[in-house]
Amino acid sequence: MTDDQIHTPVLLERCIELLAPALDTPGAVFVDATLGMGGHSAGILERFPDVTLVGLDRDPDALAIAGERLARFGDRVHLVHTVYDGILDALDGLGIDEVHGILFDLGVSSLQLDRVERGFSYSKDAPLDMRMDGTSELTAATILAEYSEADLRRIFREYGEEKLAARYAQKIVAAREVEPFVRSAQLVDVITKATPVAVQRQGHPAKRVFQALRIEVNQELSVLERAIPAAIDALAIGGRIVVEAYQSLEDRIVKRELQTRSTSSAPAGLPVELPEHRPELKLLIRGAELANDEEKAANPRATPVRLRAAERVRRGS
Repeated sequence: MTDDQIHTPVLLERCIELLAPALDTPGAVFVDATLGMGGHSAGILERFPDVTLVGLDRDPDALAIAGERLARFGDRVHLVHTVYDGILDALDGLGIDEVHGILFDLGVSSLQLDRVERGFSYSKDAPLDMRMDGTSELTAATILAEYSEADLRRIFREYGEEKLAARYAQKIVAAREVEPFVRSAQLVDVITKATPVAVQRQGHPAKRVFQALRIEVNQELSVLERAIPAAIDALAIGGRIVVEAYQSLEDRIVKRELQTRSTSSAPAGLPVELPEHRPELKLLIRGAELANDEEKAANPRATPVRLRAAERVRRGS
């Protein structure tokens, strides 16, 4: 796969701008926690000739493509097959104590969306798989076959923020008694028939259910809740973390951790803030930054992005 067949990385220039002060450090180490096909990493390695990359991804296909794309950078590149909450173990395995820049580009990669057989898209019929790592066991088909109606309702509500979660769970349980769910078109058909016409006009009725199944299959939110604190712990003083999130559930986790670590822990009323109460992080963006119209036009996948960034200013106690 050549570079011109690979999608443009979201907000590449802005990510580089935010990371640059940390990556200009001699011997800087950059972690791309969601390597994908290596678009962001290629941009970083080109711009900073002294930077060493540690690229993490749970998807062996992505690692293979990124490995070819980044081969020209030689021994500056270290790729690790792991989910991103394994960041500290990955660094330890490479003998790296601290890093200077970390990027998370969350959600489904272009590679996963574009390969129909992976089953991530509700718009194309495919096996109900949805695994980001094909070596893991749980698939969307397994969830639809084995989860109780109550559990289906819970994941649709919590991970898809779906108002019709109860109705969809009930219809799925009834339908699987007749025929097991093996392909995405079957699921789309059941959901569409269960959705009032007025609701269908507001967008594809299966969108939130597919999101919920994908998150459950890959344990995305629980992994993220572990990964962001671990990543911050890996940062050197002056190191920077940049996170691109594409839906509110992810962004909420990122926002909470960055805000907690950038707020003083001193009890109210103390006349002097002790060093151990000072914030560990300094926020580099107020709130979340969105893509501008020009970026959205050039790269439609940037449309829902929420960008957050912070700098490490103190080690944790």
